[in-house]
Amino acid sequence: MPRYVALFGSINVGGNRLTMADLRWAFEREGFTGVETVVASGNVLFSFDDRPTEGLEELFAHMMAERFDIASHVAVRSGAELVALLAADPFADGDEAQVHAMLLSGQPDPAALAKLVADHAARGPERIAAGDRALYIDFVDGVGQSRLSNAFIERRLGLHGTARNRRSLQRILAKLAEATT
Repeated sequence: MPRYVALFGSINVGGNRLTMADLRWAFEREGFTGVETVVASGNVLFSFDDRPTEGLEELFAHMMAERFDIASHVAVRSGAELVALLAADPFADGDEAQVHAMLLSGQPDPAALAKLVADHAARGPERIAAGDRALYIDFVDGVGQSRLSNAFIERRLGLHGTARNRRSLQRILAKLAEATT
């Protein structure tokens, strides 16, 4: 049975507190198997019959709203998609704690991406590049020092997203690999 990872945005930040045990319970109630969490920030590994990840994203967003009254963007990727995401990272030479992939609700429009880069050019040193339903960001001086926020990105791209640093994505991928061996 295929393995997936669901990456939730807005979990355990801004008052949206949710235990990982409650999140696992919700997945199991929906009929998913092999459910486990990685890091307490809304990363859920699970097994399910092969189906388009976009449909799963809608299901999980609805589940969060109905069961926990939390509005959350959810990015679902298969293990193969996560491998491809990391392999395509143009900033792999950067600090793995500062290089992030923002998993998006759709493919960034090239004109919107160009506007995002232009609008941000004078705001900070971050490097930005588009990927497959993703945005790669090298925060260079650290996320805490950056003026490049999710809200800034989402407004310019017209897409929702949730970001993870390279270290976290590698950890998630390792857990996915463990579960399939």
